[in-house]
Amino acid sequence: MMQTRTLGKLGLATSAIGYGSMGISDFYGPGDELEGIAAIRKAHELGVTLFDTAEMYGWGANEEIVGRAVRSFRDEVVIATKFGFRAPDFSLDSSPEHIREVVENSLQRLGVDHIDVLYQHRVDPNVPIEDVAGTVKEFIDAGKVKYFGLSEAGPETIRRAHAVQPVSVLQTEYSLFEREVEVLFPVLNELGIGFVPYSPLGRGFLTGSAKPASEYDETDMRRADPRWQPGNFEKNVDATRQLTELAASKDATVAQLALAWLLAQGEHIVPIPGTRSAKRVEENVGAANLTLTETDLTRIKEILPEGGFGSRYPEGLRPTWT
Repeated sequence: MMQTRTLGKLGLATSAIGYGSMGISDFYGPGDELEGIAAIRKAHELGVTLFDTAEMYGWGANEEIVGRAVRSFRDEVVIATKFGFRAPDFSLDSSPEHIREVVENSLQRLGVDHIDVLYQHRVDPNVPIEDVAGTVKEFIDAGKVKYFGLSEAGPETIRRAHAVQPVSVLQTEYSLFEREVEVLFPVLNELGIGFVPYSPLGRGFLTGSAKPASEYDETDMRRADPRWQPGNFEKNVDATRQLTELAASKDATVAQLALAWLLAQGEHIVPIPGTRSAKRVEENVGAANLTLTETDLTRIKEILPEGGFGSRYPEGLRPTWT
């Protein structure tokens, strides 16, 4: 049976492993809608209850796919979506008027009468977070949204939002390769906020199938990711090889090891690996049953003491969480 975890203090309960749908329609090369729907339905069959999408993923197309995929079991799952960007230039906009427009459109595209988790996709420096939280509170009070989430937000922003409308969950990239977000964990623990790591498999690197940046499709974001560039790529391949050897000693795959490591970082953590493959879904879900010993965790730290080689952000462009 799939484990369940509770995110935040308001009762948001989900499977220990969730599903990120972004790659079905955007950012990782040409998508495949039918394959993506099959993957989502396989995840549900295996006990996954958290399905994550966003308006920005295909500008509504991804939400429509998720809505169709879960329609027959909608009441058994948690649907999360996000607001905060404008098409077509990906400019930030978390103005109350835009939030209201996006939420109504998302409800329609998903084919639901409420959104379980509504995230601000990125902090908008031009809109006070109190106004954002207050607008989400309007939807929660109206029964159209259940829980409020933030993504890529820092301590001050989290505290100010939480004072207006309790934040149930923060979503930020976190994996064996990316650990910068760990500095926020004390605040999350203090306020009782859950954490959802996106890209928990290092944008696919920790599946053992990574290839040089130039070999990906022109539309694939990994072509420009520092982790795939010469110098970093070879070091990350070697680290993944060592992790794969450790995983094999436990009759597991490197992806399962990476997900199990995340689960071991705290009971408030629910990673959302994304894939278009039903077979990969089954592999990912298996991580919930993999127990890592202190010896395993020590060995992982020896292999990657501070994360992968090459931050997702080029030098000088790292986020300043406030």
